[in-house]
Amino acid sequence: MSRTVDVAVVGSGPNGLAAALTMAAAGLEVEVHEAEATLGGGARTAELTLPGFRHDVCSSVHPLGIASPFFRAFDLAARGVELVQPDVAYAQPLDGGRAGLAYRDLERTADGLGADGAAWSSLVGPLVERWPALVDLLMSDYRSIPPDPLVALRFGLRTLEQGTRAWNVRFSGDVAPALLTGVSTHAIAPSRALGPAGAGLLLATLAHGVGWPLVRGGSQELVDAMVRAAERLGARFVTGSRVRSLEELPRARAVMLNLAPAGLLGLARDRLPGGYRRWLEGYRYGAAVCKVDFALSGPVPWTAPGLEEAGTLHLGGTREEMLATEQEVAAGRHAERPYVIAVQPDHVDPGRSPAGRYQLWSYAHVPSGSTRDVADGVQAQVERFAPGFSDLVLHRSVMTAADEQRHNANYVGGDIATGATTPWQMVARPIPRWDPFTTPLDGVYLCSAATPPGPAVHGMAGVHAAKRALRQRFGISTDPLELVRSTRPG
Repeated sequence: MSRTVDVAVVGSGPNGLAAALTMAAAGLEVEVHEAEATLGGGARTAELTLPGFRHDVCSSVHPLGIASPFFRAFDLAARGVELVQPDVAYAQPLDGGRAGLAYRDLERTADGLGADGAAWSSLVGPLVERWPALVDLLMSDYRSIPPDPLVALRFGLRTLEQGTRAWNVRFSGDVAPALLTGVSTHAIAPSRALGPAGAGLLLATLAHGVGWPLVRGGSQELVDAMVRAAERLGARFVTGSRVRSLEELPRARAVMLNLAPAGLLGLARDRLPGGYRRWLEGYRYGAAVCKVDFALSGPVPWTAPGLEEAGTLHLGGTREEMLATEQEVAAGRHAERPYVIAVQPDHVDPGRSPAGRYQLWSYAHVPSGSTRDVADGVQAQVERFAPGFSDLVLHRSVMTAADEQRHNANYVGGDIATGATTPWQMVARPIPRWDPFTTPLDGVYLCSAATPPGPAVHGMAGVHAAKRALRQRFGISTDPLELVRSTRPG
């Protein structure tokens, strides 16, 4: 291309959009290229089953839409985006009509856990009290001194406990540990490890600190608000633009790549120094997901009371059962009873489905690169805790792990976390260097979930990369979050 811009961005997921918005707010000319026909990356909404059913294509529940430093500065409510809160943030059904329920209210949650209520409160309560400091710690670039050493210590000790064989010492029953393991397994890895334990503690803390909201109308509304804000600042968006080489981009002083390491290799393999290239080639991707969306004729008939009020449900049984299931997946085998995350948006956002109809969003963990349709296994897991569910299914849509990668090239092998969530690789994403956002190519930066702070819809990888590009390429040292805050309406 012969055109010249200040900043070219590849990929319109939340991190790419955060980088674009930040740099446009600094007065720079920004152009965003997206391979797909619609913007949003992992935060799209579409009719996947039947007409009138609007399903989130990937991410659906957004605690960090409230809590992350980027979204606190961006302020979704000020942009007309409504976050709606289920009464139960997440739930863990167990056989025999029992369940653990994580309410926004910590005390109410503890009351429902019986003898383990005090143990739950002592585990997450001190983190809930200082959730903003915990979020700032875990949404940082991991290259600075923790702003609140006490919360860092509390979090570290609890992660060590729940990520090792000491994880059951605190509990006497099976409901509370299953409730925590269900949320820890979001990391798509066996839960008795430091990475999943840390992820679970953060998510459990956010459930009580800010809730686990959904976006009214679907996750696309969140993306559309970011796009509108960037467009008002002059940013341009080009869809259907699959960039195969850096030379296809307009000349730019800074290039921001919201891509997995495999994407950078595809764009510039021959231009990268051998050592850096080998690190990218050795980057570890994690296990994958098979996504299944259901259109239903009625609400899911859960056996355990309270599950009908839950936004998110973790369907996997006991702590021990979920650990064994994830160990199977990590070993490259499909579990007979897969771990399933399910979301029922109609409880708080009935406009997602036609009148009198309902939907269920779900995915199961599967081995990397799987081509297997596991919808029958997912449906059986729902039926296990909601007998009669199968009679309600009007239609189901399946996206295998291999389909996930075809849909979004960042999901290598179907890994929606864009990299294994080990402690080493959370800090050293994508390679072990002081500045993981810069690359050996002049003016080229990575701003994806393959950089700190890792996966989830938080925008902070884009912010951290933009901070470096603004300073190094344009001599702008203004706090990026202040730039984002300055774009609020009014």
